[in-house]
Amino acid sequence: MIKQEWKEKGFIDEPVAAGTDLKEEIRRLCKEKNAVVLAHYYTAGEVQDVADFVGDSLALAQIAEKTTADILVMCGVHFMAETNKILSPGKKVLIPDLNAGCSLAESCPAEKLAEFKAEHPGYKVVAYVNTSAAVKALTDIVVTSTNARAIVESFPADEKIIFAPDKNLGGYLNAVTHRNMLLWNGGCHVHEQFSIEKIVELRSTYPDAKVLAHPECKSGVLALADFIGSTAAILSFAEKSDAQVFIVATESGILHEMEKRCPEKRFIPVPPSSGQCACNECGFMRLNTLEKLYNTLKYEWPVVELDEELRVKAKEPIVRMLELSK
Repeated sequence: MIKQEWKEKGFIDEPVAAGTDLKEEIRRLCKEKNAVVLAHYYTAGEVQDVADFVGDSLALAQIAEKTTADILVMCGVHFMAETNKILSPGKKVLIPDLNAGCSLAESCPAEKLAEFKAEHPGYKVVAYVNTSAAVKALTDIVVTSTNARAIVESFPADEKIIFAPDKNLGGYLNAVTHRNMLLWNGGCHVHEQFSIEKIVELRSTYPDAKVLAHPECKSGVLALADFIGSTAAILSFAEKSDAQVFIVATESGILHEMEKRCPEKRFIPVPPSSGQCACNECGFMRLNTLEKLYNTLKYEWPVVELDEELRVKAKEPIVRMLELSK
């Protein structure tokens, strides 16, 4: 039985018995319930280590769609769990903490985007995958940081386009595609905070290092980067590069997978502009813990549900993207 206090908190905080091997119990519950655990690269390393699949948001949703699992547990943020439900309506989708939102997705409320669309008739809407299902349902096509450039360039040069919600990614795309898309004023609180000054200092200390940056970063950070790409692209670049030291401007959870794949190389996270910490973490992603994951599997809650009409509408722009990306 799900307690009312748990529902109010958005997660199950039932204490786990002392001495419980959480990783072993999570794997046991997955086998018992035919469940798979999906973890984003930005979650804590111990969560990534217990997951069946680790990746970026859309790749995980596509993997989940192909599995024969009955239950999908999305260790990430809420829009990622929604994307899993969009592509896998027949499976139960769980998230360890309903409070795991996303500053970027939340910077673009669906009702505000609907108003903006109405104010700009004749514009196509291109939306980043980091958006709610309700926003996806309002768009013509969805993009990821990997395929965004190719999809934007698939439109006629004079096409009127609204790009939402990330103004940094949109600005980068405008620069490389020579477009003049109308940009929604949204952003990721993690990628907005990277310090340009500290990147310059790190490059001075490690002159042979390569700077890797996610396109959600501000233009000043991107101007200093040797490589700009999605989390998956950053990982691939680091694996293939002859460089031995990398300065990484994206959420620091990615370093866990980088170090696993390239143990002989060194990865240095770029600090935020404020504060003294050596890395830049997403507090929403860190809401996913082994204890919450265990309880989520045990009680099969919190469940992420979508209205079927909304789900169908939200799937259409994703399908268009996948067709164009073949």
